[in-house]
Order: sequence, then C-alpha cells, then structure tokens
Amino acid sequence: MSMNSFGHLFRVTTWGESHGPALGATVDGCPPGVPITPDMLQHWLDKRRPGQNKNTTQRQEPDAVKILSGVFEGQSTGTPIQLMIENTDQRSKDYGDISETFRPGHADITYWQKYGIRDYRGGGRSSARETAARVAAGGIAREAIKAIAPNLEITGYMTAMGEMEIDRSRFDWEAIDQNDFWIPDAGAVQEWENYLQALRKSHNSVGGIVEVVARNVPAGIGAPVYGKLDTDLAAAMMSINAVKGVEIGEGMAAARLTGTDNADEIFMGEHGPEYGSNHAGGILGGISTGQDVVVRFAVKPTSSILSPRKSIRKDGTPIEVVTKGRHDPCVGIRAVPVGEAMMACVILDHLLLHRGQVGENRGKIG
Repeated sequence: MSMNSFGHLFRVTTWGESHGPALGATVDGCPPGVPITPDMLQHWLDKRRPGQNKNTTQRQEPDAVKILSGVFEGQSTGTPIQLMIENTDQRSKDYGDISETFRPGHADITYWQKYGIRDYRGGGRSSARETAARVAAGGIAREAIKAIAPNLEITGYMTAMGEMEIDRSRFDWEAIDQNDFWIPDAGAVQEWENYLQALRKSHNSVGGIVEVVARNVPAGIGAPVYGKLDTDLAAAMMSINAVKGVEIGEGMAAARLTGTDNADEIFMGEHGPEYGSNHAGGILGGISTGQDVVVRFAVKPTSSILSPRKSIRKDGTPIEVVTKGRHDPCVGIRAVPVGEAMMACVILDHLLLHRGQVGENRGKIG
C-alpha cells in the first residue's frame, strides 16, 4: 500500500531519499492551461533551499527543479507533471557510524522495527529533504489557484522559536520576506539570531511555531464530516517532518475561552457577511467562511545534535550517540515555505472539489 500520496483531485506523490541521486514529485490533477515554467517553481524552492545563511544547515544544494512531463510550451497539459530535483551535496560518509545505531529523536528505530531495513544516510525517506518535492508541487498549486481565485494569497511566518516569541502588536507583513527567520517584525531579528547562534555553539537545537495564513479564500470550500477543509489542512501540516502539533484558528487556546468570547459575531457588510473576530480560523463546520484561513503548527527541536545522547544498537547494546553532519539548529525556519506549499495544495484540491460538486455557491445572503 502506498503512503506517499496526498490529495483528492489535485494529488501529489513524492519520491526519493535524502542521499539518493534525486528526489521529486508526481503531480496529478492539475487543470490544463496553467502557465508553468521551472523559474516559477524555483522561486518557491529558493525560499526553502539549504545553505543560504548561517542560521540554517550548511548543506549546499541548488535545488534546481526539472519538469519532465505534463507541461508543453509553458502550460500544463492536464496530464501528470513529473518534477525532479537532483541531490548534489550529499556526504553519506557522515552517517557511516550510525548504520547499526538508532539516533534518539529520529525515525531510525521505528523504520527498522517496521521494515527490517532502513536508509541510514541522512535519514533516507524520513529526512526533511523530502519536503523540497512538496514545495515544488506547491508552486504548481499556487499557479493553478491564480486561475480559480486570483486574489488568494498564502503567507507563512514564524511566531515562536524556543524562548523567542513575536509581538503581534508590531506585526508587519512586509518584514516577513526580509529576514532569515520569516518573522513579521524586523526589530526582533537580531535578538532571534543571537539566541539561535548561542544554542548552535552549545551543540544544541530548538523548536519553533509556524503560522500559515490564506487570505481572500472564497466562502464555501470544504465539506461536512469527513471532507472538512480543516481536517485535510491538519493532516497536511502534521505530515511535515518534525511537526508534533497543529492548530486551526484559536486552536488549543479555545479551550480557555467562554462561548461569548469564542463565537465570531456576524454582521451584514456592503459586500456580504462580515465577522467581528476570527477565532474559528476561517472555517466553520469544515467549510470556509470567507475569512482568513489560519493554521499553526509546532516543530520539534532538530534531533541531529552534537551533544551526546544515550541510545542502543541493533543488537540491543547501549551506546552514546553524537550525530555528525550539517543540520539546522531550528528546522522550523525552513518549514515556513513547506507549510505554505501544503496550504496551497490543500486549498487548490478543495477549490477543485467545490467546483466539481457545487460549481458556484448556492446559498445567497442579502
């Protein structure tokens, strides 16, 4: 049974390993006639690309995407689009010492218990390197969304990293793309960098929280019960490597609110319904309200650290593990474009499902 695919009408299958010759994605269900070029996709891959600054892994990968099928004369044909990204800077020798050892915090032990075989070079299929393929597929989704909902915008950013947390009173959309951490506050960047570099020098790592917002999402996408928009969004974000928690809108904090505080009041505006707040994260009953769709996910600290951790070998004997190689001190930083890509894939999938089942919204207000 294949567990490497997601989506309903817009379906993505990723393939490849961290230290294999290449990785990529097969994208099926993209509507025909969507303008697509390698440069369009490369823009998004460059946001995730490793080795760009001192706050991420120093593995040097160009992440140059190649389109092998499904695009003719710069437009999608409606047939499967095959994307390939070659690996060029693998250092598999860094992992030779752990071929018989299970690294704490990694999927080494569970892959071995399940399959009886594992690719220990950089984690193989469980490596965050796999997410490059998702970002490429997300680039296709973004281009297709433009044809259906041209005003829809998807933006991700970090809201927390260990002890660091953004001050929402200083939130600045324009600052997000101007710093290494994708935070919406230019004035906080140096403090975040000092904090992370101190952790890196102490051979440690830290987790983070990423928020992804889709603005100008049409009302009505998503379906009741098992086809909820938030169900698929939660599953998509949870599938990202190292993610350990997902929230929609107010999320876990809603449990501390009263009903009067949590209920988003509705008013009739000039162009239709308007809401006094957005605790629901733009989704009610699994269906979008027309407000911003807000998803938040927590990324655990990078498990690959130079500080020794106790573990065992395959034969059960104890060992102390120090993970060599080049790793992100906070994998949450490069998870931002991955979260954006997953949001784009899910939103497009539900736009297509809505168009196929309902067409235009049937319930009129006002």
